[in-house]
Amino acid sequence: MAYPQLLLSNQLCFRFYALERELMAAYRPLLDQVGLTYAQYITMLYLWEHEKGTVGELCSALSLDTGTISPLLKRLESAKLVERKRLPSDERTVEVRLTKKGKLLEEKALNIPEHIASCLLTSNKDEQGARFALLQKVLDETLEQLRATRKQRLAVQ
Repeated sequence: MAYPQLLLSNQLCFRFYALERELMAAYRPLLDQVGLTYAQYITMLYLWEHEKGTVGELCSALSLDTGTISPLLKRLESAKLVERKRLPSDERTVEVRLTKKGKLLEEKALNIPEHIASCLLTSNKDEQGARFALLQKVLDETLEQLRATRKQRLAVQ
C-alpha cells in the first residue's frame, strides 16, 4: 500500500465503530428484557434522573435531533412510560414527564450499568470504579477535543 495512513488498522474511527457495535450487542439482550431500544434507554436515563424535561433539553442532553427524539417519545408514550404536554406558558414547548409505569421501569433496569461495566472494564469490582473513571475521563476529553476542533474548522470556512 502506498499510503499507510489509509490502512484500516491505523484508523481510530474504525476502533470506535467496532466498539460501538460490540457495546450495542452487549446492551441489546438487556434492553430487550426491559422493552427498550438504546435510544429509548438513554432517554429514560435522563428522565429517571430529572423526572421531566422539555424536548429541547432532551435533544441537547442526549445529542439527538428533534427528528429522532419525536418518534422515540411517541413510542415511549404509546408504551405509557412517558407523557407529553405542551406548556401553557409557551405552546411551542413540549414537556416530557415520566408516568408511574415509567418510574417503575427504573428498578427493572438497575442491573444494566453493572453488567456493561463488567463487560468493558474488568470482572474485579474493586478495580471497576477506578477504570471507569479513567475511561470516562479519556472519552470526555476526546469528545470535547473533537467538538472544539470541528467547531474551530467550521468557523474558518
